[in-house]
Amino acid sequence: MASVAGNDIDILAKARRSLDSEYTPSDNEEYMSDKQLDYFRLLLVEWKKSILSAAEGTLQSLQDGPIREPDLNDRASSETDWGIELRTRDRQRKLIAKIDSALRRIDHGEYGYCEVTGDPIGLKRLIARPIATMTVEAQEAHERREKVSRDD
Repeated sequence: MASVAGNDIDILAKARRSLDSEYTPSDNEEYMSDKQLDYFRLLLVEWKKSILSAAEGTLQSLQDGPIREPDLNDRASSETDWGIELRTRDRQRKLIAKIDSALRRIDHGEYGYCEVTGDPIGLKRLIARPIATMTVEAQEAHERREKVSRDD
């Protein structure tokens, strides 16, 4: 499963590299200024494009034909690989919904602020995870409540 998370990180890194500007938001500026919002909007759009591009490659591979490995072990291995690939694409489909939600928050002036406390999420967290909706503290509290309810 680490490779799936690594794949998402790689796609986000690719989106960052595709940004034309050398600009990176810093704490020396007004928080969620127009320049910062433009940066995150562009980053999110590029991230989404990268995910869709990868999905097109998977779709094309699926359309090229079914798995026809003569050896049963090779066929089983290929089917396992395809299963992992399809689960990755499903995960990325859900990620696209989160990206779209972040873009809507930018449009409504809510991006960069915790949906629980209303506090600034912080640039470092947003740069690492542009779809973040909570501060680190609120996210940790949410995860603790989730764990407690699961344990019941």
